[in-house]
Amino acid sequence: MSISVAFVDDHPILLEGLVSLYSGKSDLEIVAKGENAVDALKIVEEFSPEVLVLDLSMPGDAIAAIELVTQKYKDTRIIVFTANSSIETAIQVLNYGVSGYVLKGSSASDLHEAIRTVYDGETFITAGFATKVIMAMKTAEIRRRSQAQRRLSLREEQIVRHLMRGSTNREIAACLDISEKTVKHYMTVLMQKLDVRNRVEVVLAAQRLDVLPDGSAERSASRRIN
Repeated sequence: MSISVAFVDDHPILLEGLVSLYSGKSDLEIVAKGENAVDALKIVEEFSPEVLVLDLSMPGDAIAAIELVTQKYKDTRIIVFTANSSIETAIQVLNYGVSGYVLKGSSASDLHEAIRTVYDGETFITAGFATKVIMAMKTAEIRRRSQAQRRLSLREEQIVRHLMRGSTNREIAACLDISEKTVKHYMTVLMQKLDVRNRVEVVLAAQRLDVLPDGSAERSASRRIN
């Protein structure tokens, strides 16, 4: 059974070359072609190709088209075929639901393999470039988890807010109706969590890392200044 494929690219010679080249593949059926983001949406609506191969650098908002197709037309898998080797861009569109990211300059067999791979429900990224993308995604995930681990408990937030006002441990204890020993315990926990050495650095780290939710760090600092 042939895989229905559509190509969208604003370079006429390249577009015709793709259609001509892959029309000769017995396992592919080219159902449509287009030149811009609007064409891409029309093609998906009218022909429902199983795989849509499109460039990012073409007239119209290709990113918006990708978002719409991945959300509304889930039976169509998208391969971005582009000269854009930005890792950030690749991660962005992969997060939107793109199934493949193939750099122009790849071999014809690579794109053919990408089409078959995404049709089978897997992800395809150009070899070499894939390693960079995966490493960047792992780094971002580690950073996200690290940031999440720095989130403060309600009591820790209260302690930090008082620190921002310049309160002493005794004043904090009185305000929160806890013992000074408990305040010292929370101070130790805060210094470990934020990887700092003293109460001043706790305040600076909390503000810099925005570990207090909903901008509370900024509001507390504002109250202290005022």
